[in-house]
Amino acid sequence: MRATTVTLPARAQEPGTTHTIDPGEGGAGAVRRTVLPGGLRVITETMPTVRSAAFGVWAGVGSRDEAPADAGASHYLEHVLFKGTRRRSALEISSAIDAVGGDLNAFTAKEYTCYYARVLDSDLPLAVDVVSDMVAESVNRPEDVEAERGVILEEIHMRDDDPGDLIHDEFATALYGDTPLGRPILGTVDSINALSRDRIHAYYRERYVPSDLVVAVAGNIDHDEVVRLAARAFEAHLTGDARPSAPRLNGGPVPVSPEVKVIDKDTEQAHIVLGGAGVCRTDDRRFALGVLNAALGGGMSSRLFQEIREKRGLAYSVYSYTAQYADSGVFGVYAGCQPGKADEVLSICRDQVAEAAAHGLSDEELERGKGQLRGGMVLGLEDTGSRMSRIGKSELVYESLLPVDEVLARVEAVTPDDVRAVAAQVLAEPQALTVIGPFGDRDFSL
Repeated sequence: MRATTVTLPARAQEPGTTHTIDPGEGGAGAVRRTVLPGGLRVITETMPTVRSAAFGVWAGVGSRDEAPADAGASHYLEHVLFKGTRRRSALEISSAIDAVGGDLNAFTAKEYTCYYARVLDSDLPLAVDVVSDMVAESVNRPEDVEAERGVILEEIHMRDDDPGDLIHDEFATALYGDTPLGRPILGTVDSINALSRDRIHAYYRERYVPSDLVVAVAGNIDHDEVVRLAARAFEAHLTGDARPSAPRLNGGPVPVSPEVKVIDKDTEQAHIVLGGAGVCRTDDRRFALGVLNAALGGGMSSRLFQEIREKRGLAYSVYSYTAQYADSGVFGVYAGCQPGKADEVLSICRDQVAEAAAHGLSDEELERGKGQLRGGMVLGLEDTGSRMSRIGKSELVYESLLPVDEVLARVEAVTPDDVRAVAAQVLAEPQALTVIGPFGDRDFSL
């Protein structure tokens, strides 16, 4: 695979243009991109040795685009789009994909929403038709909006009953406060109850326009045929001379207000997240931070796993993680343990974070972190769904699609000084702390 990068200014934005972003080797792995009228982008990756295809429609809207009164609208809409179009009922949507043994699903994130199906390569025309129909022609009937209101409220209650899930939403609020990045993707009980059908439908018409959509396909497919299928599926909406929307780019530092939050719950385990602001997704330091994350809490040989689980037997689950957004990011450490061991576990987490911030990684940890990051990325791209997600997300939110070999090269190029620098910058930042467990009003202040 050739290590070439095509940035957005070099990508043709005019409707009707097609570019080969990465030609691959012998046609395998070839990535091509076409812009249709109205600004709809179609990007594909050819995988001729498989017998499946993954089709996705990515919308450039997520929970951080919502006004406070609309909290949860993006996720609410994701649910409603499965309820029916002018041509299909909810049952007909699901049964069409079930009948060919395919998978149909969707997810909402902070900055985008994706609807996708994975089917046999011969059934790709069906998947394109069904998913595109959902995204472009939803009727959003009042009775369907009301039915899904109950479903989403149950989803919120289910999240609240699972402290391992709830802890991450509460941590986002502890770090970012009452801001778009701090609010939960699901919304709140009050915001969901307040959203009307008219508001949901207006949000849909405002946000789901061709210039903000990306069609991504990976598998045993032909690019030109995918373009024809997408053009036919979205035909009624491909009008005007709009160009693709630019990606959401770094607009400057996002203020954080780290707090300590203790949620008193009668749980068998204490759940802890300690962390702070990381780096945004276009920051060159993200590769060094990825290596640091792998060595600190990314596997069984990591510092946190060895110190907390292997040496002391204090927890079953302990790890560190990163998340990147357009203009901010998160670095966090999670642990679940018996409530009586929470102080000891938290103390070890703080010590390990402080040690890494002061001294970085050893040479052995650096190489192990690089290897884990490289292997995890490549192994994670062995199926059509992950390949579709890579090209679809990159087209929507990045300025360029980095070929896999180039990403691997950037990971390999990380030096001990790079890791020490990013550790000193990120891990030394003010930290938020969230704890869930039977602690009453106990003070866990840093």
